[in-house]
Amino acid sequence: MNNSTQFEDIQVNVKIILAGLWTSVTLCYLYGDYFELYTPGKTQGLVDGHNLLNAPLNLLLAAVVLAIPAVMVFLSLILKPVINRILNIVFGIFFTVVMLLIGISSFSEWYLFYVFLAVVECIITILIVMYAWKWRRV
Repeated sequence: MNNSTQFEDIQVNVKIILAGLWTSVTLCYLYGDYFELYTPGKTQGLVDGHNLLNAPLNLLLAAVVLAIPAVMVFLSLILKPVINRILNIVFGIFFTVVMLLIGISSFSEWYLFYVFLAVVECIITILIVMYAWKWRRV
C-alpha cells in the first residue's frame, strides 16, 4: 500500500487548457447576460424595443461576436498549433479589450456584478493569450 502524500500531476496539453479557458469565459458571458435581465428596466426595454439589440443587424453582429468564444472551445482542440496560437492570441486580446471597455462603462450600483464578471473575463482572456503566447515549440 502506498502512503505517499503526493498526488499525481499530469502535464495538461495546451490545447485542452485553451479549450477550458474559452469554455469558462463563454459561461461568464452567458451568466452576465442572464443576470442583466434582473436589473431595473431591462425586461421592459426588451418588450418596448429600447435596447442595444433592437435591430436585425445588431442581433446578427452580437451573434457573430458571441459565437467566437464558443467556437474557439472546439477550434482550440482541433486546429494545428500555428493557426491555433494566432487565433487564440488575436481573439484573446480582442475580448480582453472589449470586456475592459464594458467593465469600465458598466460601473454603477446595479451593474457591479457586470464589472466583477468583466474582471474575471479579462483575467481568463489574458490567460488565453499567455498560454497561446508561451506555447512550447518542439
